[in-house]
Amino acid sequence: MIPGGKGNRRFVQNCALCGNAPCDKVCPKALEPSRQIRSIWFENEKCAAARLPKENVCAACAAPCETACLKCGEVPIQKIMQFLFDERKPDSVPAMLENETVLQTEICGIPLENPFLLASSVVGSNYDMCARAFETGWAGVSFKTICAFPIREASPRFSAIYSADGSMMGFKNIEQLSDHSVAENMAVFRQLKKKYPQKFILASIMGQNDEEWTELARQCQENGADALELNFSCPNMMEEGLGSDMGQVPALVERFTAAARRGTSIPILAKLTPNVARMSPAAEAALSGGADGLSAINTIKSLMAVNLDTYVSSPDVNGKSAVGGYSGNAVKPIALRFVAELGQNPKLRNMHLSGMGGVETWKDALEFMLLGAGSIQVTTAVMQYGYRIIEDLKSGLAYYLQTKGFKQVGDVVGLGLDSVSATTDVLERESIVYPKFDRKTCIGCGRCEISCMDGGHQAIRMDERRRPILDAKKCVGCHLCVLVCPTESIVSAGKRIIKNC
Repeated sequence: MIPGGKGNRRFVQNCALCGNAPCDKVCPKALEPSRQIRSIWFENEKCAAARLPKENVCAACAAPCETACLKCGEVPIQKIMQFLFDERKPDSVPAMLENETVLQTEICGIPLENPFLLASSVVGSNYDMCARAFETGWAGVSFKTICAFPIREASPRFSAIYSADGSMMGFKNIEQLSDHSVAENMAVFRQLKKKYPQKFILASIMGQNDEEWTELARQCQENGADALELNFSCPNMMEEGLGSDMGQVPALVERFTAAARRGTSIPILAKLTPNVARMSPAAEAALSGGADGLSAINTIKSLMAVNLDTYVSSPDVNGKSAVGGYSGNAVKPIALRFVAELGQNPKLRNMHLSGMGGVETWKDALEFMLLGAGSIQVTTAVMQYGYRIIEDLKSGLAYYLQTKGFKQVGDVVGLGLDSVSATTDVLERESIVYPKFDRKTCIGCGRCEISCMDGGHQAIRMDERRRPILDAKKCVGCHLCVLVCPTESIVSAGKRIIKNC
């Protein structure tokens, strides 16, 4: 049996998540095991199980999938499929998965078939890429930022840090804007709108002065863009006040938003920088300048690992590196903090908020929505796993919404905002929630004891049978032990108890 929560990804971590996977080709029942494993990776086990037939056809199978696997012997495909068959739910579940109308939403009154867009980056930078994404199921694209000045990129321009399972946790780029001309990009817009009229084209632009902002806005509208996204936040465009340096000055945000507004009548979203203490001043300035919505967050200024032999930070471009933009799942807590700030600002209540920053799974997307985002943009996860992640984003979110009784995805937007405070002053401090130990799954590793002794309140000790024993008089309910347990054998007891004063 696969452990719950974070354990599921660990169970399938040896899978390479292949494209055109060999295991699929040899499956005698055409169950697409690679697709099911990928759903587990993206925390979408229920939908994966729902796709399987009623009868467990894997139980008596000789498992040619495991022999064909490119990492033969490392991925227990048959055991994974057994888990999914055990999770199989009634016939009503597949019907729910086929109903995607619950995902329909809008941006500033413009319909979207679902809330998922490609964020402005290399993943949406030409016709072929956008067309493939649209065919896969993405509702739209924030096209890679268009500018009227020449762009020349460095090589290499990406670097990453990795989690214990080998996946990219944090990602750095020093990439700039679209290296195609304005005319070339306008031709892409016309072609996309002709072939995919129902898809949403969000034209990201950046100008050097008022006239450029106005002219770029005008051309984008005339060539088929549904809305504009003003890039005030690219950390790799810092020359002469461009990019994130501009986004740190509310007066410039207002000025250039107004300049773009003079060139267009379609909705405008201002994409804001997280390289500030608070995002609201720039957001309110964008509103004053005529913006209809906001996008947050862009990447965070960062440096990546320094080579211990050359002393150069990554990526190394002929012995030099530079501050660049940090993204990936590791930035999600920072992104959620800014999205919540904007969502709680009463002055911004009528503005659409497009959220991004570390989204990989439908659960990530839902968190952004609960804190006020009405649409979701994704880049780094697409770069790592491909456009195909949209299947689990859509099905996982649709399944959740329907099982919880929501009629439309917009019904969940902002539901979590009342629970968030900017400070800890409002938190109740008179009660305690103790941890609870599962003796059946505990392996006696002692990690809880080590962390509690050296990083907590010395409330856990291991007995002679290697079982953790809690001293309730010392325990403060911090739940450090819950977080460090590798087998998830420690959970919250759930019940609050008034502390003895």
